[in-house]
Amino acid sequence: QLQASGGGLVQAGNSLGLACAASGLTFSSYAMGWFRQAPGKEREFVATITRSGGNTYYADSVKDRFTISRDNAKNTAYLQMNRLKPEDTAVYYCAAALVYSVLSKTYDYWGQGTLVTVSS
Repeated sequence: QLQASGGGLVQAGNSLGLACAASGLTFSSYAMGWFRQAPGKEREFVATITRSGGNTYYADSVKDRFTISRDNAKNTAYLQMNRLKPEDTAVYYCAAALVYSVLSKTYDYWGQGTLVTVSS
């Protein structure tokens, strides 16, 4: 249903973009979110965007560095990550929810995750 892509190895300070392609669901009916899980840590909220794309919300740790966006015509959500830090290293997951939320339990569909590694 959701396919995340774009992860990889990047040096600290550089940028990386993730994409999340949706299929089998009415993409424009869902708010989209990005979460991440670092080794040995719990999954945490990163960013979310409303169905129309008119509103976004970010975790404090990524605010002003990351940008979430979406293209409903392409059934795709994006996460642009700038000024990456080693602590951003994690598996990044995209998810779809019927409500605009920061809580992972409210998300109905999840992508498989894509690994982002930031070297110092």
